[in-house]
Amino acid sequence: MAEESLEDKLKALGVKLGSQGVPRPPPPRALPIESVIPGELIQTAFGETFRILANYPPDYRHGNGDLNLTAPLKRMAEWGHADHLADDPRASFFFLDTETSGLAGGAGTFAFLVGIGRYTQEGFELAQFFMRDPAEEPALLAAVSAYLSGCRALVTFNGKAFDAPLLNARYTLQGMTSPLAGMVHFDLLPLARRLWRERLPSRTLGYLENAILGHTRTQEEVPGWLIPEMYFEYLRSRDARPLAGVFYHNATDVLSMAALFRYIVRLLADPLTEPFLDTLDRISLGRLFEELGYDEIAAQLYRSSLEQGLPESHRWITLERLSLLCKRRGEWEAALSLWQEAAAGGQVFACVELAKYFEHRRHEYAEAARWSEAGLAIVAASNFPAYLRNQWNSELTHRLQRLRKLMGRSG
Repeated sequence: MAEESLEDKLKALGVKLGSQGVPRPPPPRALPIESVIPGELIQTAFGETFRILANYPPDYRHGNGDLNLTAPLKRMAEWGHADHLADDPRASFFFLDTETSGLAGGAGTFAFLVGIGRYTQEGFELAQFFMRDPAEEPALLAAVSAYLSGCRALVTFNGKAFDAPLLNARYTLQGMTSPLAGMVHFDLLPLARRLWRERLPSRTLGYLENAILGHTRTQEEVPGWLIPEMYFEYLRSRDARPLAGVFYHNATDVLSMAALFRYIVRLLADPLTEPFLDTLDRISLGRLFEELGYDEIAAQLYRSSLEQGLPESHRWITLERLSLLCKRRGEWEAALSLWQEAAAGGQVFACVELAKYFEHRRHEYAEAARWSEAGLAIVAASNFPAYLRNQWNSELTHRLQRLRKLMGRSG
């Protein structure tokens, strides 16, 4: 008789082998968004969608400041080429941010969460519209349209490149009219780059809210790159609990946009009395005001930054801008003083400007020639890139030759 195997002995004892007969674990219980996030289902002409409303009182603090938008909007409106909005009430400005199914855009990308903030008589209201299922997209878009009905100016952060085109495409795909079409749009990202590129290593919203606004996100925060994956996992499991961090991320983005908008509006309204303004930020502001046509304010910002002290690379560039601004305004004495200071510091541009001044305004050709020669000497002794060396040599040599002919005629 063959020896009984171990498997036979285990079976005789009632031990079941493998997975046969083993009960499967129950599927995870669906936890709908309504049970995780305090919100409500709202009815639209296209069905239901989920919405959260949160209100922030006037004394709500976001980092080291509040959300109160009390400074005049005139210069912000000028920057946005929307002068007609200069006297509009703050309730006309809406702040929008989306969370999407992909970060690169494209025809298959949709917005599953749209956060919109606006000013009310009670303070600041934040509405978040959530798509529980992709089939709810028409309802979500309809709810967003209804909420934006009082909007005259949209404020985003990189929204011109991403959020607005994406939403416009989704409205078109659903056969609906986009409320964003033709709307005045203030995208804060280009402005942030203008204001802080000289000083800050990054101009992302997350970086600015810490460096400029003094706000730090809590442990609820989830990184933006992870959000699309989290939404698709929710669609598979129908467990909405992990999405609490996504709602927090979106809400914080909208609140930071509003706080940053308020800070920049105040900065543009009165840049000369802003406390603790970094000298490099003064330079950037000066350039912005110069482009807006506020030469006097720009000159004051340049002068104050020079007086407070700048790194050498920024010092000469700022001195050059200030000198050319003085030249344009006909303030020749101030311009001459700046050019002489820069020439003493080995700046070729100053020698060129001095040569121009003495040739064209004073008709002192010998003095103009002297400054041309001084410029050539600086070029010869400096370590300029080849293209710049050739440019300066060509300009100064040509000028010197012309001046010697003029000197010969006058002699």
